[in-house]
Amino acid sequence: MKGDLKTETESEIVAAQDRVLQSNYYTTKILNTETDSKCRLCQQFDEKIDHTISACPILAKEQYIKRHDRVSAQLHCNICKETEVQLDKKKHWYEHVPKSVETSQGGKVTILWNQQVQTDRTIPNNKPDIIIHDNEKGTCMLIDVTISGDRNVVKKEAKKFLKHKDLTIEIQCMRNVKTKVIPIIIGATGTISKSFRKYVSNIPGNNEVK
Repeated sequence: MKGDLKTETESEIVAAQDRVLQSNYYTTKILNTETDSKCRLCQQFDEKIDHTISACPILAKEQYIKRHDRVSAQLHCNICKETEVQLDKKKHWYEHVPKSVETSQGGKVTILWNQQVQTDRTIPNNKPDIIIHDNEKGTCMLIDVTISGDRNVVKKEAKKFLKHKDLTIEIQCMRNVKTKVIPIIIGATGTISKSFRKYVSNIPGNNEVK
């Protein structure tokens, strides 16, 4: 049963990548049926693949957030393990619930989850998904995750650096630490950029691309 479900899910992903899922738009415009092409959830926009996987205002309220947080939580769990933060060893990564602040044994590393950075001047984009402050090495890593439409992956990566440029400069000035941004951008059906593996390799922990 699980094998059949996995195969079915993989088939749906491939269909989405090929833009041939049986969406209302596909059924109306390609198969020439009398079906309404509008999204069956929001009823506002055509139910195209890109709309369903990353742009529906109804799904954005909860489902897209859950999808984003699953990726962030897995990274957070692996970072904690690598930096010797004490976790419940019986739990798997998908059971991991990140805390706002975690500190490694000995206080060498501080990990912040979904926390605003307090700065001397106002910085609009001051809340990366994960911040790793290595007190021993004098470094700070800002990790920001986005699950986007497949066509926007490269564009979203570039935007992350611009988005956190001011925050990076402010942290470096305030705390005298070397700061860098790590964008983790994944297309909703699995598309990644050529730089994705390089970015993942910079994050502490056993973070497998698959």
